[in-house]
Amino acid sequence: MNKTGLVEAIALKAKVSKVEAAKVVDAAVDVIVEALKKGEAVQLVGIATLSVVEKKARKGINPLTKQAIEIPARKAIKFKAGSKLAL
Repeated sequence: MNKTGLVEAIALKAKVSKVEAAKVVDAAVDVIVEALKKGEAVQLVGIATLSVVEKKARKGINPLTKQAIEIPARKAIKFKAGSKLAL
C-alpha cells in the first residue's frame, strides 16, 4: 500500500473526504518525523515503536575494489514491530 492507498482507506474507514484524510496522514508523518529528529521515540501501541539509535563508526570493505574503507558514525531509525503485526 502506498500513500494514496492509505489515504483512500482512511477516508473510507473514517467516512471523511480524501482531502481531509490526506491532511491527517501528512500531519501524522510530520509529527513522527519531528519527534524522531528530536531523538524521541514514537510508540504506536500494538503497531510499532520507532526510535533513533547511534551507529558507531566501523571498518568495511568496498565490494568493487575490495579495499578497506572507514564507515562514519551515523544515526539510524530502529523499528520494533508491535503485537498486532505478529503474522
